[in-house]
Amino acid sequence: MRVLIVEDEIRIREGIVKLLEKIDKDYEVVGQATDGAQGLELCKEFSPEIIITDIRMPNMDGLQMLSAVYASGLKPRAIVISAYSEFEYAKGAMKLGVTEYLLKPISLMDFSKAISNITEQISEDKRKKPEQVGTLEQIVRDIMFGHAMVSKETTDYLANVYNIKNDQKFLVLCAYMGNSFDEKRESGYKFLRQAFSSYRDIKYTMLESEYHKSIVMLIYSYSDGHDIERFIQYQLLNQVDGELVVGCEEITGLDNLTVGLGDLYPYMDWNISFEQGIVISYPKITHVQTSVCIYPIEQENEIKAAIFAHDEARVKQAIKRFHDSFRDGKIYNPRELKECYVRFLWTVLEVGKEAGCRKEGSVRRQQLLDKIMNAKAHQELNNICEEVLTVFEFAEKKTTSNHLVVRKAEGLIQEFYNTGITLDEIAGKLNITPEYLGTQFHKETGMTYSAYVKDYRITKAKELLISTNLKLYEIADKVGYQDPKYFSKVFREVTGQLPAEYRRTIK
Repeated sequence: MRVLIVEDEIRIREGIVKLLEKIDKDYEVVGQATDGAQGLELCKEFSPEIIITDIRMPNMDGLQMLSAVYASGLKPRAIVISAYSEFEYAKGAMKLGVTEYLLKPISLMDFSKAISNITEQISEDKRKKPEQVGTLEQIVRDIMFGHAMVSKETTDYLANVYNIKNDQKFLVLCAYMGNSFDEKRESGYKFLRQAFSSYRDIKYTMLESEYHKSIVMLIYSYSDGHDIERFIQYQLLNQVDGELVVGCEEITGLDNLTVGLGDLYPYMDWNISFEQGIVISYPKITHVQTSVCIYPIEQENEIKAAIFAHDEARVKQAIKRFHDSFRDGKIYNPRELKECYVRFLWTVLEVGKEAGCRKEGSVRRQQLLDKIMNAKAHQELNNICEEVLTVFEFAEKKTTSNHLVVRKAEGLIQEFYNTGITLDEIAGKLNITPEYLGTQFHKETGMTYSAYVKDYRITKAKELLISTNLKLYEIADKVGYQDPKYFSKVFREVTGQLPAEYRRTIK
């Protein structure tokens, strides 16, 4: 991938070069410009596939440069970087077909995601470009995804061949299929065609976007957009199982095709805010009144206890109740709802680690976070929770001891650990000498009796600290320590933290 960097601050230019090297050595920086005018000349000279540009620069700003680049016939993809978060800048970039807009200071995570998205879009363009250039689908794709400007030749052609006027109204329909897109795209095309075959007097074209995981339909001849929305809501969505998310927006003018999809797509996740699938109609969806999204702490406490008990059935029940707590007839902001899922699953992962039932090194949290925040359907959130559970092993670890006496001693410790049972008392119950029991216990477990009991008590204390709101003196008593101060001292020796510090860390 040939990359051109246009940025007037040298440190940022150098930083972008270093970020590209970290991400992939195959990105080749073919030029660096200090303003838009110089960037335009370098773009004509090197024909880069990707332009990374600032907005505010001397002589010519980034958006003016991109307009000139596209007017010259070149079609590179662009990442726009700015220290200004005003909407007008982002809107101006979207009209040019820019899909990636980053604010300074740039983080490695955000930049990596943006460059990955751009690369995927370029690859998709190369794969999906039809052999017959000039079809209606290709023209719409080029305009909608920012591959081409709306020229006079294009508008004349569309008017003469398809009776599509430059300034007429269009209905953009986005059918999101999520992770099922690859396997269901063909059936999705068939379903939409069959569904709309019963709707008379409309004309449309359909195309797919792997980047959006969607089939996009542009309806360019129709009488009533509101009637089509009602048709989607009460007929089309009633025929699907809830995994299909459908959104629509009415726009005016070919120039606004890119902005239309850019406006609509981010709001598609409002689908998860409703108990049943509804058509996401932009901009009406922006006026929806929401309830305060209260995190269900009861379900968190329930799943903590279930994980420490290594009870898989209880864990699954707690996750189901967590799902159900947001399906109570109220409408919540989807971002707040997703943040509840992030907090809940982070808790599950942390508690699983403390309880010893989570596989080490088995979770990539950034990928998990991206999946949650990009979800647009209930089923996607359900699938993410199920995916998290695959890294857990809920079966209780069996004792490594082969000695019958030691196994019996372990059983007695686990039953009476909270009473302060001693080695002498266990030996008495087993009718053997304390010396013999102590020797065999150390031989079989690799631990002294006192170390084993202490470790077991602290494990139980962790469970109570995480899954209950008991006072520290109550927890100390429940795990066999009559003196809370002594309990705190022992806890710190084992974990490196005082009980209160440990509880705050996990919370």
